[in-house]
Amino acid sequence: MQVVIGNAIADSLQLGLNNATRLLAGVNASQFARWAAPGGEVVQSNHGAFVFGHLSIYSPTIVNHLGGDAAAISPSERFRLAFSKDAQCVDDPSGTIYPPQDEIVERFFSGYQAALAMLRSADDELMRQPNLAGGRSTELFPTIGSVLGFYAGGHVMMHLGQMSAWRRMLGLGAA
Repeated sequence: MQVVIGNAIADSLQLGLNNATRLLAGVNASQFARWAAPGGEVVQSNHGAFVFGHLSIYSPTIVNHLGGDAAAISPSERFRLAFSKDAQCVDDPSGTIYPPQDEIVERFFSGYQAALAMLRSADDELMRQPNLAGGRSTELFPTIGSVLGFYAGGHVMMHLGQMSAWRRMLGLGAA
């Protein structure tokens, strides 16, 4: 068994997880689900709760594509609806729209740690198999390896870039 493709994807994911840890430094629960307002001007940009919540719903997809059992890391229906690709990020000053910061962050890291372990043991032959999701997903990413490369690499880094910008708008600086 050869595990070159899975390890390459896992290396990118590990970098993303390391960045995520740094980006969370100094962010407190009272601001996690709030839009930033630099200079008093509210910016409707994805906040920490939305970024980490949204990303967390994709780790079970990675595990499922690799033939694993994602039941333990699968989000509830409420969680999935709040953070789906079709959901809109909203300001949550009362803390009643989104789950607490600890819950979101725990779901993010536990899910991606499970995905990371599976990627590191995924046979290259599996990664070469067709992406059977259909539609635009298969059009853009024709193999399991290519779709997982996106979910564990580009998708994670793109949203962590939003987190980085949000941090700076809050005045927390670079991570």
